[in-house]
Amino acid sequence: LAGPVGAQSLNFSSYPRTIPDSLHSITAGPDNAVWFSTGGGVLGRVSLSGDISESRPFGSNKALGGLATGSDGALWVAERQGADRIGRSTIAGFGTEFVVPTQDASLEELTAGPDGALWFTENGANQIGRITTAGVITEFAIPTPSSAPLGITAGPDGAVWFTEYTANKIGRITTAGVVSEFPVPTSFSGLRDIVTGSDGALWFTEYEGNKIGRISATGVISEFPVLTDNSQPTSIAAGPDGALWFTETGSHKIGRITTGGVVSEFAAPAFVQPTDLTIGPDGAIWFTDSFNKIG
Repeated sequence: LAGPVGAQSLNFSSYPRTIPDSLHSITAGPDNAVWFSTGGGVLGRVSLSGDISESRPFGSNKALGGLATGSDGALWVAERQGADRIGRSTIAGFGTEFVVPTQDASLEELTAGPDGALWFTENGANQIGRITTAGVITEFAIPTPSSAPLGITAGPDGAVWFTEYTANKIGRITTAGVVSEFPVPTSFSGLRDIVTGSDGALWFTEYEGNKIGRISATGVISEFPVLTDNSQPTSIAAGPDGALWFTETGSHKIGRITTGGVVSEFAAPAFVQPTDLTIGPDGAIWFTDSFNKIG
């Protein structure tokens, strides 16, 4: 979708899929296209004109989660629901898998780190994982028990930042594995996604708190209410306009917040429910839709 800064509406496009499935993650790929993962093991590619191609490089019995482009030009994905593997796929669809040492780790999200490795959250194991492009895996414990780490991103300070859904904290881990944690003021806020903004701070979604949060690299937190009640802000990305864009799965909207904290919202068309989102190679916002479409 696209629209000028300050616009009252956005231009939505939808590209339906033919395979019944649950969409999970979406990211800009290394080949001027957008890629997505699904709960049915599909790794999909969408051209900028909306042509979709799909494959299952790791088999049909894999639930794929967080997805990111690695420093090696491949697609890397966390395999969820007991698979305990990180998958790597070339753009041609050749897949390789690497077993995570901890069993029942419940892998969730994954990001390209500042050190050329991939970093991922182990929601069930209370750990942050790191995998090199050669497949070497290291795991780091989070100090707070049962913190349920979820979203993860490379920070502006050479560290990796993540959300702790159950502990209600924002975590920071250095590339050497040193973890710091910062409590979020709103109780039971349901922290989900996190991204680095154009202002050098980290911005995150509060799914239960109905807010967008901001944390400076030194740990100072601010929170901004979303305009619509029970909007369930979920995924967030830094836009080419310097603002942050996010999905509201509860209200079927796309939200925008400036680095000054000004929020605006854009209603999606009927039967469109944006979930995960990313900025595509074309500068537009691309998202997964719970009605089995790419928008």
